[in-house]
Amino acid sequence: GAKLQPITEVQAGKVERLDTGLAELNRVLGGGIVPGSVVLVGGDPGIGKSTLLLQVARNLARSGCKIVYVSGEESPSQVRIRAHRLGAVHQNMLVLASTEIEQVVEQIEQETPDLAIVDSIQTMVSCQLQSTPGSVGQVRECTGQLIQLAKTQNIPVLLVGHVTKGGSLAGPKVLEHAVDAVLYFEGDSSSNYRILRSVKNRFGSTNEIGVFDMGPEGLHEVSNPSQLFLAQRLEQVSGSVVV
Repeated sequence: GAKLQPITEVQAGKVERLDTGLAELNRVLGGGIVPGSVVLVGGDPGIGKSTLLLQVARNLARSGCKIVYVSGEESPSQVRIRAHRLGAVHQNMLVLASTEIEQVVEQIEQETPDLAIVDSIQTMVSCQLQSTPGSVGQVRECTGQLIQLAKTQNIPVLLVGHVTKGGSLAGPKVLEHAVDAVLYFEGDSSSNYRILRSVKNRFGSTNEIGVFDMGPEGLHEVSNPSQLFLAQRLEQVSGSVVV
């Protein structure tokens, strides 16, 4: 049913972005989550991607938004334990433990949430393919169905993608061209600090970074990274230069 039309006649209303409740993340995204967008959050296993998205779900649920959290790696009880530690237990947050993408898409379409989170895309499988979970074909097909859902239902979707041993994302980088934004969550195993950077963003700049401090109760925003990184600098040392 699509028809050609002059771009001058296309209606472009003001986009109301979702406030994640995390100023560092909002800045990296360009002001918040755009409705109908698909954002891929990549990083090493255990770096804090699930923690970050659970905190986003918590903040949005408290503001009255309905959230669907799809977990392909944990049971609902395990998600509840992590959510309790982060203070993310809320009636507006719906949990679905499933790896079948067709079932996931059907459930999201029925609930029509304000945000859907899929953790992780490597665990999702489509019954239309015979390949194993995490393969290029499965990752591409499952992401394609989620993108179609996001664009037709105007539901923003956040995807978790683990970085493999070879350093590639979602084994390998087959999703970056398809999604609207790609965020990398990075950090040193010997440090509690995490850096969130954007390598692709159709709705904002890729020059911003967000800095977080991982603590027992989740991620805390670091509003002054300069002070943080200079805190351990020795005083009165000849030749010391700050750039």
